[in-house]
Amino acid sequence: MSASEPLSADDVRDAAVRLRGVARRTPVVRSRTLDGLARRAVFCKCENFQRVGAFKLRGAYNAMSRLPGDRLASGIVTYSSGNHGQAVALAARELGTRAVVVMPEDAPRSKSDAVAGYGAEIVRYDRGSGDRAAVAAELAAAQGLTLVPPYDDPHVIAGQGTVALELLAEVEELDALVVPVGGGGLIAGCATIAAAMRPGLRVVGVEPEAGDDTKRSLAAGERVRVRAPRTIADGQAVEIPGELTFPIMLRLVHGVVLVSDAEIVDAMRFAFDRLKLVVEPSGASGLAAVLTGRIDEVAPAARRVGVVLSGGNVDTTRFRELLAATP
Repeated sequence: MSASEPLSADDVRDAAVRLRGVARRTPVVRSRTLDGLARRAVFCKCENFQRVGAFKLRGAYNAMSRLPGDRLASGIVTYSSGNHGQAVALAARELGTRAVVVMPEDAPRSKSDAVAGYGAEIVRYDRGSGDRAAVAAELAAAQGLTLVPPYDDPHVIAGQGTVALELLAEVEELDALVVPVGGGGLIAGCATIAAAMRPGLRVVGVEPEAGDDTKRSLAAGERVRVRAPRTIADGQAVEIPGELTFPIMLRLVHGVVLVSDAEIVDAMRFAFDRLKLVVEPSGASGLAAVLTGRIDEVAPAARRVGVVLSGGNVDTTRFRELLAATP
């Protein structure tokens, strides 16, 4: 598979084989209280229990482990607000190479500390005025590093699709799959395998209100750039969908719904109080769409719904601040 070839379900299945013994098969959590509030059966795929605390290891490792030996040995560079950076850092450590991660100056400290803790070098940029992809490209050229982007890579997308592969193998007869959307790697991979395994399943993306680039892009039929989003969901603070992910979303995603930051916090609180799960803002956006009934905009007839809790990387101070800000 290359960037010019269409992603297939077999690519996702092949990634699952490569990830055996590396990525965890994360649990699916149920709650009668959640089912009652959502008025449907809800199955939460808990990627907050994945290594590095988010789904990102799946794509990063799948892509990096396929590099020729000389390119892998020369080192990896990426850009990330945190979770993909952690994944690349851990994958680099596992594969015996070095990693450089370009991170915004305002990235959560817990995520920066984790990236450094896995042994990667951090290079900072200003989210408001800088171009993270350009910084990474300059580093790649200057130091001979290979770029592994957070979502615009076919092997990254295939790796992320293993989230849905596991969920659909475990839970029968889902009517809808609800997935947080940032650059689109997770939902593109999940939609690819879902279309093959369950052709009638509705794939619903969820974005924060302040960062609705994918919703606008799907409506326009082309990639639309928005102003740099200001949202608590830092993992979804993307200005434009990915170049590779967008055509997949346009073909296979049935719609995108929006949730507010306050609704995301409510979902984080519910996950903690009732499910006993710690979920970061980006990871809670799909749950917020289920709790508010917003998914009815795309899948009104869905009675059995899978929702991806995509990550749980939020430190105790930030978690406490967010939950205290909204009654």
